Amino acid sequence: MQKFTLLLLSLVLLAPLGIDLYLPTLPQIAEGLHTPVSRIQTTIPLFLLVMGLGQIVAGPLVDNFGRKPIALIGLLLYLLGSALGALAVNWPMFLTARLIQGCAVCCTAVVAFSGVRDRLDGEEAARAYGFLNGALNIVPALAPMLGGFLADAFGWRAPFWFLTSYALVIGALIILFLPETRPAETQSVKGLPVRQYLQILRQPRFLAFSFANAGAMGMVLTYVSLAPQVLMTEGQLSALQFSIAFGANGFWIMLVSVLVNKIIRKVGRPFCLAMGSLTMLVGATLLYGGVTLLPEGWQTHWALYMFPVAIAVAGLAFTVGPATSYALEPYQQQAGVASALAGFIQMAGGSSAGLLMMALPLHEKTALTLMMLIGTALSFIAWRCSKTARGRLTAL
Repeated sequence: MQKFTLLLLSLVLLAPLGIDLYLPTLPQIAEGLHTPVSRIQTTIPLFLLVMGLGQIVAGPLVDNFGRKPIALIGLLLYLLGSALGALAVNWPMFLTARLIQGCAVCCTAVVAFSGVRDRLDGEEAARAYGFLNGALNIVPALAPMLGGFLADAFGWRAPFWFLTSYALVIGALIILFLPETRPAETQSVKGLPVRQYLQILRQPRFLAFSFANAGAMGMVLTYVSLAPQVLMTEGQLSALQFSIAFGANGFWIMLVSVLVNKIIRKVGRPFCLAMGSLTMLVGATLLYGGVTLLPEGWQTHWALYMFPVAIAVAGLAFTVGPATSYALEPYQQQAGVASALAGFIQMAGGSSAGLLMMALPLHEKTALTLMMLIGTALSFIAWRCSKTARGRLTAL
């Protein structure tokens, strides 16, 4: 069973690697493709937007056609997208490559988590989900460092060749060792469960908590997308220095997540939602205050970006777990559909908000400040809704 879990982990890692591995190379990619860095930045939220949309479609596909065929289709798409990104000579080619990668991870992520549900239950399933989610938290801390090393040694195309090789190796392992886990009694789904989606979307409680997640995700995506421009182009950090700063913030989010689990047992979910709103507000205040109050010569220092961000991204850890649990609690008999819809709102809503912030004619720090304030407001609304929500959770 340990081998089975490791195979699923290899599929889960495709998404965070596709986002974080090439972050240190964004300015180099823009220079190599002779296009503004702002265009390259948009490929991060676009990748996640496609991933969010795909969750609505991929669920029925794995139930209709099986886990293994959809996993292999996803890996083939990922290989093609990564190779196209490595060979890109202009902006349209690179954008197409990122969209193909986004389509690929829809398939592989759904297969991975479906596989756990198929083969494991009880404490074993809980440990497997914890293992997979733990890996998702570690990769954003480590992948930029690997990408920075590869880019320093071989140029900006090297991270994409690494992803191509990774997809090729994992594809071979999946063909050889991953069994088909789709239960024989699985009912096929005809089309999309639109009626169920619409019924859930009519519930204000579900929308309030799901949009709180989308606001926190949009804030983090905006930070991630703008970080190379702020820290490397303006702040003159090297790719390696950027990777270290970015990785340290990833470990910080992990630490806060552990703290949140302990806080929930003591004071409950409403307190965590309130803290999520407060930390994003404090981060926005410090970030904008640094822009307006401090001397111009200080504006490009990395600390004026990373310290406010570190406070604000703690809001993600405080918000996402409690808000997700509140959103899904009423849907025990529709857990799959509700989870897919909540994931869609979080990914698609957050990435759309990030794209909007980058499209506005604002300086990078001002755009991030605005997104932090939006996240603050949505988490505050979720906190108010939690005061009337029934149920109690002592741990996540």
